[in-house]
Amino acid sequence: MTTEPVRWGILATGAIAHAFARDLVATPGAELVAVGSRTAESAAAFAQEYAGHGPLPRAHGSYEELVGDPDVEVVYVATPHALHLDNARLALEAGKHVLCEKPLTLSTGDAETLIALAAERGLLLMEAMWTATHPLVRCLLAGMREGRFGTPRQVHADLGSRVDADPTSRMFDPALGAGALLDMGIYPLTFAHLVLGRAERLVATGDVRPGAGGSFDMDVAIAGRYPAGAVAALTASMSSWSPGTATVATDLGRIDVDVVFRPTRITFTPHGGDPVKLDGVEPLIGQGYGNEALEAGRCVRAGLLESPLVPHAQTLTVLGQMDEIRRQLGVVYPA
Repeated sequence: MTTEPVRWGILATGAIAHAFARDLVATPGAELVAVGSRTAESAAAFAQEYAGHGPLPRAHGSYEELVGDPDVEVVYVATPHALHLDNARLALEAGKHVLCEKPLTLSTGDAETLIALAAERGLLLMEAMWTATHPLVRCLLAGMREGRFGTPRQVHADLGSRVDADPTSRMFDPALGAGALLDMGIYPLTFAHLVLGRAERLVATGDVRPGAGGSFDMDVAIAGRYPAGAVAALTASMSSWSPGTATVATDLGRIDVDVVFRPTRITFTPHGGDPVKLDGVEPLIGQGYGNEALEAGRCVRAGLLESPLVPHAQTLTVLGQMDEIRRQLGVVYPA
């Protein structure tokens, strides 16, 4: 393994790209070398914001130019859901490792296509599920594997916020993967998967609205049965402000997670005892995007084609669950 910094390129210049970049420049062993946008002006403005964190990143006026940059090793794909397949494929075909925003694609079949392409090219492909790389979540999962908190029997998790975007926003556009499930629901589903394992059955209901060429979910509630009879109650919303928390009930006590997708505090309260605060397995880098960048960089330097923290099987499992939930709800995307 080399000690050379992992050289990153960021594909797209929206809000999530900025959030990732802010953490990336604070990540040990990572260097932001380039950014690509659909316009040269947008790329130049983005690059200028990070001029004080090493050499000025190169600004490319197209995604094709970005993935063709010989100094870029890993491309972070930060475009809307429906564009992930084409954008990640563009980078992989150019010989670049890929960290792609969640969900990896709109469907399981598309994700399998990307995974096969990455394997064929000998490249890392990792979904940017930062929850799974978060130091506190990793501490929680390690403690559960060791039996320190007892056997988990129930998970309650939710994420919701009122979306007041313009009706033409991607959040309401079925062609771009609209709905609460893909933006919010993916987190409670992933948390339950991490804690309980692969769901044996999921039953969903929700509020489905018509959209251009299809439909989307404003609110969704999911009941799940997991291995050994464990159960979960999961919700997601684009119409209301929910707690955004998670709890795990075990045969020894209760685990409380203050923010399901990006915790700042996780505590275990044994029955009849006092709360015990968990500590992260490593320092938190920025908001936590830095930890997923650190993990992707570690995998690249180790020659891995998938991350053990965000394995392809996990990505495909959760995508398959969302495929089935959309089927049950009657959500239809034009694609």
